[in-house]
Amino acid sequence: MSEGQTKLAGIQPEAEIKAEDVFEPHVLAKYDPEVVQYVLKTRAAGMPAQHEFRIEDIRADPARFAPPWSKDVTGWERVIDGEVTSEDGAKIPIKIYHPDPAQFGESPYGLHLNFHGGGFVLGDLNTESQLCLSMRDGAGVVVIDVNYRHCPETIWGKCVQDGWAALIWARESAASLKINPDSISIGGISAGGHISLILQHMARDAGIPLKLCLATVPPSTDSLLYKDYTESPFTSFHEFANGPILPWARMKFFGEQCFPENRVDETLQMWPEWWIAPLKAKNWTGLCDTFIRTGECDPLRDEGEAYGLKLVEGGNKVTMKRYIGSPHTFAYLDWFKKKHEYDADTIAALKQAHGVP
Repeated sequence: MSEGQTKLAGIQPEAEIKAEDVFEPHVLAKYDPEVVQYVLKTRAAGMPAQHEFRIEDIRADPARFAPPWSKDVTGWERVIDGEVTSEDGAKIPIKIYHPDPAQFGESPYGLHLNFHGGGFVLGDLNTESQLCLSMRDGAGVVVIDVNYRHCPETIWGKCVQDGWAALIWARESAASLKINPDSISIGGISAGGHISLILQHMARDAGIPLKLCLATVPPSTDSLLYKDYTESPFTSFHEFANGPILPWARMKFFGEQCFPENRVDETLQMWPEWWIAPLKAKNWTGLCDTFIRTGECDPLRDEGEAYGLKLVEGGNKVTMKRYIGSPHTFAYLDWFKKKHEYDADTIAALKQAHGVP
């Protein structure tokens, strides 16, 4: 929420806040000073913790709760809207970004499918538009951003079916999309990264070649089902459970939307166990190349890296990078030097995967 949005919401600025008021000592010692100042500034502006927002309020006024990096690029040059049909007939909105032929030559191009973050609850086609533009303009690939269905309005797991439908549709529409159907990569941040991990296995099982899985800060366990953060076997989940960005309270909020108590059994029966916790997948061989990126100060750091190690054990090609001092949302923070490093890494990885000179 921007400064203007906090005023619109009637939030009153607080008195001067010190780092010690917000950060536990062991957390403060690891956070990048740039991010510390950002957190203190937002707290001083009077912005409440995100887990205090009610889902009803968010749905009633999405613009009010949109993150500052959200941007509507509808109507921009070489950006078009479309939709794909999911397995159950639902229409899934997508945004298609085409590279500039004057810079990257004529088609066919490689394709990257993007799935946004937001705990399977939040986000839309504005959330990662600037990241999609960066990938298109930097790597010369077509980017399709997929607005999969969210919880609690839709039962968890439909998001995976929506992502799969987008992948199949893109391959079948290669000619009209001006893409090479054998040069496709997938990726996403957080929940979107989780979806990408599942699709990576599904594509292998279906014999669909993928050039790269580009998963950033992905959850890979069933943490949305936890009753308490102490259930996690991973150190980072405990270490940053009370941090200012993606604390346990925030994750619990997402869990309550995705797996409400009255639908837990139904949801668990609908999908394979490893969809909910990709670390529990049975077959780790023959998977596409993977680039996993984590933030040092992210509760999900260790489980994302654990997934990468399982890929290594399965004989797959894996690159992993931990961005030091970075919280869960670092890839969105345009003023943050690690975000700029992240963007450069993304472009380099996509160019290599798709053979773009």
